[in-house]
Amino acid sequence: MKTVLLTLSMLFLTTIPTLAQDKKKKSDPAFEPIQDNPKLPRVLLIGDSISIGYTLPTREILKDKANVHRIPTNGGPTTNGLKNLKSWLGNSKWDVIHFNWGLHDIKLDTDGKHQVHIDQYEKNLRELVVQLKATGAKLIWASTTPVPEGKVNPPRRPDDVSIYNAVAKKVMSEHGVAINDLYEFAQPRLKEIQMPVNVHFTEKGSRALAGRVAFAIENALAKQK
Repeated sequence: MKTVLLTLSMLFLTTIPTLAQDKKKKSDPAFEPIQDNPKLPRVLLIGDSISIGYTLPTREILKDKANVHRIPTNGGPTTNGLKNLKSWLGNSKWDVIHFNWGLHDIKLDTDGKHQVHIDQYEKNLRELVVQLKATGAKLIWASTTPVPEGKVNPPRRPDDVSIYNAVAKKVMSEHGVAINDLYEFAQPRLKEIQMPVNVHFTEKGSRALAGRVAFAIENALAKQK
């Protein structure tokens, strides 16, 4: 009996490193830190899982043109941005910051209320933009991508995206922030690039979004020169 217990204990202990290694292997490569080329400008991507999807293809498109970093997590709603933006920005210089919040703000709770009410969303965005402008970077706002029709999980309403995007557009226009309208780009081609009844995009869709993101970043860099 003691031999059996000892054997089981040894097996359990030997599986711990394996489980840790498997977890490490499963971490999203978009979160991996990159080594800067000091000759290239520095770009920061801020956003939710949609931006996580287009991070790697954006880096590939801008290879040898820019150091494309991203925040090491899902950006979540504007409330999360206010809590973490300072640490995400760090003390390094950024040439361009491409950012978005919205898809999490419009999530509905069990009472049908938004995670972040639209009035609070506007207030939060204004505070976030002020902090971002203080970096001296060229700013690009990415409009929130569409929510498809159907029972998506977590629950969201398609029409809310346009309403929240309109508020964001007003804030960005007042602050002179460039807008990368990913909503208008994605909406007419959702069947081709978005997963069925899902806010997320296929690999093809993320590559398509990356093309628009890279284009916007290159334009911003060109204007800086």
